[in-house]
Amino acid sequence: MATKKTTTSKTPKPGKDIAVAKLDDGTVQITFIIPYAQIVKERTHVEKELVENVEVHGFRKGKAPLEKALEKVPESTIIEHTLQHILPALLGKAMTEEKLRLAIYPKFELLKANPDEDWMVRAISAELPEVELGDYKKIIKGEAASSSLWTPDKGSKEPVKLTPDQKQQIAIKALLDHVKITLPYILIEEETNSRLGQLLERIERLGLKLESYLASVGKTGETLREEYEKQAKDTLSLDLILQKIADTEGIAVSSAELDSAISASSADPALAERLETPEQKRVLESILRKRKVLDMLTDLVEE
Repeated sequence: MATKKTTTSKTPKPGKDIAVAKLDDGTVQITFIIPYAQIVKERTHVEKELVENVEVHGFRKGKAPLEKALEKVPESTIIEHTLQHILPALLGKAMTEEKLRLAIYPKFELLKANPDEDWMVRAISAELPEVELGDYKKIIKGEAASSSLWTPDKGSKEPVKLTPDQKQQIAIKALLDHVKITLPYILIEEETNSRLGQLLERIERLGLKLESYLASVGKTGETLREEYEKQAKDTLSLDLILQKIADTEGIAVSSAELDSAISASSADPALAERLETPEQKRVLESILRKRKVLDMLTDLVEE
């Protein structure tokens, strides 16, 4: 999936150390110029940290001369750790100055690291896309009416009674087909890679090879990835749409509802313990909130 042209310059202007380029699909490129003096300063700290665990013949661990110990440390490792010291602060500065709302932590690419020169690094991320709901309630009701299940071949004049799951699927399809949202490709790629990684783990646990698995399901690597990209796009789109509806309709999860859900998990001690952390509570709250939205949407699908 190709990205479209940028709306700003890709490299910092003279005197600037940050430049932001936004692609039409919401992808964000941030290019940093890091002064060489800062590189030298941070590299000095990094080298001292890295050699603390280096073993050199004839010396106690961490006691070898710096020059000898550094011979055991790959240059790529030093560069990577040096950037890890520098980039978080630069990223925070860019987000504040440019008022960026990044959806995922960026992928960093070292563009230039010549000796005695400033370094250039590019970060690639994406902002959360805007969701245009439109009259989504009317859309769902219209989709439901056109999806009524009739059985004229059996002589019936009554629609088949829809199950709650069928109603929910009708509502979800209507949202995905009609709500306007442009997902940055980097988000789709990230979710797709995660799903494929999980699939590969399952295949390996079964003692299979990817080639034999693909042959058994009648797919190629390309068609499998296309399928997973479609799933990833639909999942991400639906998640953002449900969040937008929850915000629009003022749907929230009360403390009592959250506590009740946590109590219900007490049968699984490990799960209950995880849900006691603030981060996991926020995840559970988000799940419950979207569940309430789906219940509301399902109710829009009338028989």
